[in-house]
Amino acid sequence: MVALGSELAEITAIMKTTEGFALFDTAIGRCGIAWNGPGVIGVQLPEGGAAATRARMRQRFPAAAESPPPPAVAATIAAITALMRGERPDLSSVALHMDAVPPFHRRVYELARSIPAGSTLSYGELAQRLGAAGAARAVGQAMRRNPFPILVPCHRVLAAGGKSGGFTANGGVDTKLKMLAIERREVLGTPGAVASERFGFDPAAAVEQLRQADKTLARLIGKVGPLRMEIKHTASLFAALAEAIVYQQLSGKAAATIYGRVCSLFPKSAGGPTPRDILRAADDKLRGAGLSGSKLLSLRDLARRAEAGEIPALAELEQMKDEEIVERLTAVRGIGKWTVEMLLMFRLGRPDVLPVDDYGVRKGFAIAFKKPELPSRQEVEKRGDRWRPYRTVASWYLWRANEL
Repeated sequence: MVALGSELAEITAIMKTTEGFALFDTAIGRCGIAWNGPGVIGVQLPEGGAAATRARMRQRFPAAAESPPPPAVAATIAAITALMRGERPDLSSVALHMDAVPPFHRRVYELARSIPAGSTLSYGELAQRLGAAGAARAVGQAMRRNPFPILVPCHRVLAAGGKSGGFTANGGVDTKLKMLAIERREVLGTPGAVASERFGFDPAAAVEQLRQADKTLARLIGKVGPLRMEIKHTASLFAALAEAIVYQQLSGKAAATIYGRVCSLFPKSAGGPTPRDILRAADDKLRGAGLSGSKLLSLRDLARRAEAGEIPALAELEQMKDEEIVERLTAVRGIGKWTVEMLLMFRLGRPDVLPVDDYGVRKGFAIAFKKPELPSRQEVEKRGDRWRPYRTVASWYLWRANEL
């Protein structure tokens, strides 16, 4: 009798279960969520305003009435809101109703839910992890039909080569990139934490400001996708400059081989050769590693200046302006302005460097701004005034334009 009563109670609860939906505010706008019991049947990204989002919810879920969410759904709303303000809630355990979802799409969604906030995978990588190599297009179709955006984070799935790919939500790719930018503030850190250690600035804020400042550049950002610029830290400024000298006018592979041979000459110097190592080494020993005569003279000059205290320490650089660093370091034989600009950007993470003499930057500018000829350095500089104080990030996107 007890068992029968329990069974009747369960049946009654099921019969009383109705679909409902609610709207809620987030950092990207007013979203919607629909449920059936404690499980979510759909999420709606902002449609440009509360009225439009509500209309879209009623179109998608005609049997659902707008009502206060049950406790489990309220907790999901709180977690989504936290994610969209840069926090890291766990959404992987939220119950989703996938009865109407095709089996392959269900597998794609379950795997996509395992992508950490701020990280990305390509359609092809998802297909490979599903054991369906070659099904990248099918994965893309599943992402486009995703009824659970944010909970199934389709914004973390990109096209090949890190390109943003499509996005069916209102705002398209702009919305996708904004969501990733919010997540990456937490991944990269706040301006006072990890982001300052890696970049010296907030990369997500930089991308957003560039998008607002220049519509043409914003289109390029949309095509290229999220910022993937990497900062390579160094044990000392001398080691970074020595490596830069070796790499000049060589392919990356050849330069890496030669620099590796130079480092292997000094096994006790874990962070690369020291100034004293270079000054004490015989010419034939260094030439034997593959250094040209010109690069050998440059390394010797760099080492002598470092020993004499003319090369600032990394801690000293933090207090110096970009122009002052350029002036100090270009006094070294073989170190030109371009080499110092690359150091400022990719070693020190300085935010406002625009290497106007770089062919790749000017060629990317011509592509992005539809110029029939290579622009002058003055033209790039003039346009670059819009990009301050994040011309480093703009330069990175111009380089990527050459790859499109």
